[in-house]
This record gives sequence, C-alpha cells and structure tokens, in this order.
Amino acid sequence: MFVKICGITNLADAIHSIDSGADALGFVFYDKSPRYIAPQKAQDIIKQLPPFVKYFGLFVNHTADEINDISKITGIDIAQLHFNCDDTLKEKLEVKYIEVIRAKQIDDIVLDHDKFYIVDSFVDEYGGQGKRLQLQWFEYQDNSKIILAGGLTHKNLYQLKNYGFCGADVSSGVEQTIGQKDPQKLKQFCDNARAISR
Repeated sequence: MFVKICGITNLADAIHSIDSGADALGFVFYDKSPRYIAPQKAQDIIKQLPPFVKYFGLFVNHTADEINDISKITGIDIAQLHFNCDDTLKEKLEVKYIEVIRAKQIDDIVLDHDKFYIVDSFVDEYGGQGKRLQLQWFEYQDNSKIILAGGLTHKNLYQLKNYGFCGADVSSGVEQTIGQKDPQKLKQFCDNARAISR
C-alpha cells in the first residue's frame, strides 16, 4: 500500500517519515492551514531528501500560475488539488496533479475509474481534522485507484484491508501536536500499512 504522510513542516519530520517507510510526503501551501509551509522552506527540505520519494503540494483555491510557480520553486512532483477546479485550470498546469474528492455522501465517490484520486472527508478547513469516512460507501466497487484519507491512524488502518485501496494518506493521525509528527506513530502507521498489503 502506497503511504503518503501529509502536513510536513520541518526536516526532522520528513526524515522520520521516510525512515519509517513513507512513499510520499505532502506539503501544505494553503496559507489558512496550521500546517502551512512557505514554498522556500519546502524547497530547503526537499533538497535534503532522497530522490526516490514523491513530493506532493496541497493547493486550495490557487490559480494555475500560482501552482506552477510554487511547483518550480519547491521541486514537488505532484499538485494535490484540494478544491473544485475546471478543465481550463488543469490544462494550464505544468506539473502532474491529483484531484481530492471531499466526500459528504456516497454519491461523491462515484468516480472516473481511469483516474487516480485522493478521497477525504469533507471539512470546512480542507483536511487535517481527523474526520473518518464511512467505509461501507466503498463496498462492492473498484477502489484500486483511490488513496484514502481522513481520520486514519495506525490503530484503525487494519479496517482498510479488504477494500483494495491503492494507498493511505495521513496527517493528524501521526502527530504529537498540530504540525509536529510523532516518530513512533509514523513507524507504526507505515508498518501497519505494509502488513495489510500482504
């Protein structure tokens, strides 16, 4: 299972995440988030990290030019579009992107099976609130291109075992305090993600 640790704000947390087995790190460029990181600081962190990890940038209500500029500055691989954006914006992007579905109801997860998505629970603050999605929504459908987010922890990750998600995305579930990761929780989360993939 692909593991993404989101809300990275410092080098130590980035290193702990990678050492624990994370496949990807997420940096929040939404300035109203308590996990916001300035693009220059994200660049400084990414420059010191291994080349085999994927780096995501979380964007909310940014323009295509802003996303392109921040992507170039930071060196992120994928823009995580945490807002509803039209095809015109997406066509202008010079970086790969993945859309986030902020699900309120089961109808929200009727998705295009040719595309990858991050599916998160709807919250006004755009994520990082630890709100769970109802797993029964995902029964009897193909989840192989869905990275699930929202309220995941090392303690409840086992519940995903039979749903066939391609990945798990976690932020608050591996924190000591907002914006600061807990090394033990990171290790337990990554270990458990590998265990349910077997």
